[in-house]
Amino acid sequence: MTGKRARPAGALALLLLGLACARARPPAGGASGPGTGVSGAGGPMQRIGPGEGAVSIVAWAGYVERGDTDKRYDWVTGFERETGCRVSAKTAATSDEMVALMNEGGFDLVTASGDASLRLVSGGRVQEIDTALVRGFRSVDPRLQNAPWHTVNGRHFGVPYQWGSNVLAYNTRIFPTPPRSWKVVFEEMILPDGKSNKGRVQAFDGAIYVADAALYLMHHRPELGISDPYALDRKQFEASIALLRGQRKIVGRYWHDAVTQVDDFVNEGVAASSSWPYQVNLLKNRGAPIGSVIPVEGATGWADTTMMHVNAPHPNCAYLWLEHSISPKTQGDLAAWFGSVPAVPSACKGNPLLGESGCETNGAGNFDAIRFWRTPVADCAPGRECVPYYEWVTSAIAVIGGR
Repeated sequence: MTGKRARPAGALALLLLGLACARARPPAGGASGPGTGVSGAGGPMQRIGPGEGAVSIVAWAGYVERGDTDKRYDWVTGFERETGCRVSAKTAATSDEMVALMNEGGFDLVTASGDASLRLVSGGRVQEIDTALVRGFRSVDPRLQNAPWHTVNGRHFGVPYQWGSNVLAYNTRIFPTPPRSWKVVFEEMILPDGKSNKGRVQAFDGAIYVADAALYLMHHRPELGISDPYALDRKQFEASIALLRGQRKIVGRYWHDAVTQVDDFVNEGVAASSSWPYQVNLLKNRGAPIGSVIPVEGATGWADTTMMHVNAPHPNCAYLWLEHSISPKTQGDLAAWFGSVPAVPSACKGNPLLGESGCETNGAGNFDAIRFWRTPVADCAPGRECVPYYEWVTSAIAVIGGR
């Protein structure tokens, strides 16, 4: 890995494009027309019609599996057989890429994290969901049913899917005991193997990673007064960017592709990095020396929502997928595969792949401790002005570009 200079990845090229969604427009209603479900004027669909034979989903890696990697993990084939809706999935590496793809259109659904969901709502890219048409909605964790990242003025714009934390992944041969702090990826230091971490650590290349820097500073520089890593005043923001500029000197790669990061841990000598449980699970399945931990500073995280495009080409199949997505079997299988926590608590019991303690292992008890992703805004609190997201984007691009 040493010698591979960090540079703006392909996902970053889409960051500014993703901001186009921030142009506020009234949230639109459901789709209508030949072959679609029936929508109320300016509101959600009122009933589900015959399936159109297809459904297209923009999703995080590992979120829509049909058994190609491991035949045990397949929640697509059965759905296709039962509904006649053929599933196609487009993997997105960052929330900004998801926003950009939904702006382009042509997709039915997106598994959006909290730093994308309200941008999609305010930009009019997703439609309101009638949760009464999604029978399993009542089984969703009550903490998620009306979560502010998908519920606006009492109107639901999605169905919760999974949640979890961003973890510190580390090579267990380099760290005989788990690292206690994010310091191993933010500051140059000698690791337990006697070598510097320079060129041996990675960082996420999404602009939302500024929040990880802010979270680190909350613990190590309390005089900054950071209480919310997504609501930063100018001084707090500049301190976070300064930390990231210093980090750039030791980062070997800014990652956005989960599979590439897995290969880097195996072949490129990565010692530690921010990561998702998904990569950790893949590496463990390969027999790689990998561990993960939530350090003393805590962690950012994601609560993902399946949202429906305002002009979804296949709205009936989309609603059928929404129902399928929160069935206990789908929820449990996905949690076992991704290392996440189901949005449906009952999925934690009786799933052979997840096991009886799987949800606990995946961090089900950490909900209140996680700083869930959300889009930073200027009007962050009454009488307080914060740095808006577009500045997070331009500053992140500058940091990774060495400016």
